[in-house]
Amino acid sequence: MPDAVIVSAARSPIGRAHKGSLTTLRADDLAAQVVDAALAAVPALDRAAIEDVLLGCAQPAGEQGYNLGRMVALRLDLDGVPGTTVHRYCASSVQTTRMALHAIRAGEGDVFVSAGVETVSRFGKGKADGMPATRNPRYADAAERAAARAESGTSWADPRESAQLPDVYLAMGETAENVAQLCGVSRRAQDEYAVRSQNLAEAAAARGFWKNDVTPVTLPDGTVVETDDGPRAGVTLEKVEALKPVFRPTGTVTAANCCPLNDGAAALVVMSDRRARELGIEPLARIVSSGVSALSPEIMGLGPVAASRQALARAGLAVGDVDLVELNEAFAAQVLPSIDQLGLDLDRVNVNGGAIALGHPFGSTGARMVTTLIHGLQERDGGIGLVTLCAAGGQGMALVIERLN
Repeated sequence: MPDAVIVSAARSPIGRAHKGSLTTLRADDLAAQVVDAALAAVPALDRAAIEDVLLGCAQPAGEQGYNLGRMVALRLDLDGVPGTTVHRYCASSVQTTRMALHAIRAGEGDVFVSAGVETVSRFGKGKADGMPATRNPRYADAAERAAARAESGTSWADPRESAQLPDVYLAMGETAENVAQLCGVSRRAQDEYAVRSQNLAEAAAARGFWKNDVTPVTLPDGTVVETDDGPRAGVTLEKVEALKPVFRPTGTVTAANCCPLNDGAAALVVMSDRRARELGIEPLARIVSSGVSALSPEIMGLGPVAASRQALARAGLAVGDVDLVELNEAFAAQVLPSIDQLGLDLDRVNVNGGAIALGHPFGSTGARMVTTLIHGLQERDGGIGLVTLCAAGGQGMALVIERLN
């Protein structure tokens, strides 16, 4: 059975939604630039040999509709290369990488592009915004219960224990507040973690890490964007503590201890080890295993726990075998208990900062984290890396990789 290896990785700068550096770029144009950069890094590969462009997107509607995967292939003049768009919310481009892994192991192809994109700035642009009121009325009671619980300050309890439907449409910030209550995560702990993320991202910038990690993109007016919008210099606990809660008046989640809304894209070229040898390409990393899990949508932030355990077990590894972890920082409220329940060493988690500082362009985040993880392992001469994240609807995903170069 062939192994699946990553032979190149690229990710765009991450822009702040609505007011940041990438607001003028359409999703297909942004993704096409990043996929093109990833392919350019492996000149020995005949692009016509790509089996499929697998592209993750959390909101495949409006400008992000029309099957972005195929649109990207056409933008790159790859008329004979198919493409598909995959939707698993924040884990969409982990799912595309998993699909490439499975296809290669099954012997159904040797070369795939696994990519992701999200341009939150451009949601709802044009007539086909694709976002009408589509919520299933069967969940109306669940929404009312969640609202009443939030207003009264009642602690979260699994609705399925009383044969009730969970609120699948609950705002992500509300799910983070549920996790904070359930796991006893204090506001102070969340703020301290947020400061850590910003400070680590600032330190990484100072030593040039992000210059290696980020692929510049060109805007329609010719401007070249080379850096992330999100990281802030000199963030202190005193400044972060001054912010008010966003989702509940007496809550703990603020604009500083959760990720912002963003635009961005990332891409991996995934190949069978056999084809890489034939082409004389030295792989960056091997995809060892993957995992996917589910839990109540109302506490979706704990999704990384079961998914990571599953992926590590399939790899025959323990937590202590992992050199670096990229755990998506949707909210500090869910990162901290996930770290605790998995028994992770904090000094190995998001060592260059995470989404609280960098941002979280939903569909691209998985591939972005794989890119950053590979570069982080290279910098520290590490071997085994874990990527893991939660996803809306009550899910978690994880990938284990082994650095080869």
